[in-house]
Amino acid sequence: MSDSEDDDVPRLSSHALAALQEFYSEQKQQSDPGGDDKYNIGIIEENWQLSQFWYSQETALRLAEEAIAAAGECGRIACVSAPSVYQKLRELHREDFSIYIFEYDKRFAIYGEEFIFYDYNNPLDLPEKIAAHSFDIVIADPPYLSEECLRKTSETIKYLTQGKILLCTGAVMEEEAAKLLGVKMCKFIPKHTRTLGNEFRCYVNYDSGLDREISV
Repeated sequence: MSDSEDDDVPRLSSHALAALQEFYSEQKQQSDPGGDDKYNIGIIEENWQLSQFWYSQETALRLAEEAIAAAGECGRIACVSAPSVYQKLRELHREDFSIYIFEYDKRFAIYGEEFIFYDYNNPLDLPEKIAAHSFDIVIADPPYLSEECLRKTSETIKYLTQGKILLCTGAVMEEEAAKLLGVKMCKFIPKHTRTLGNEFRCYVNYDSGLDREISV
């Protein structure tokens, strides 16, 4: 290549190059975050096309504490389409609990064997290692506010749980939730990192601490 041809090759300024390197570094961290940081809420960004909206830190902590109390010592907890709660549970370093994340978004496969690919359209298409009624509590947050989504997710919930259910979904789903899962609305009001257009509530089918307070 001649000198004149070499001069035509575009070059990035030092500022642009630094910005590009920072971008690649962030992408790498998001795809393969290491250490305890990988359990931080927000380490995997929300994908609105998948109807993903993460809980606030306070709500995730409150739901994680509720799950721990409900599951009991060395309990098994299933987080169905509720990655924020799973992340908070693991951030609390509760190795004495068995916790699984059932999620359609394969970015959460960074959590290894605790990640179970889950598509609510195939509610019982689960690996053999997930036995029926093997979880002390199931926390579920169906991605869409529709009767179909809740009905199909309910099949998964009823298959997984030994009895206890903690459902997080829109207030408009109260009647359907009661019909499908026998749950009742709690006083506790979950919050998200972003303001949503629909009012969200928690529902349980057992005596829960979430029914003894109004908000975080």
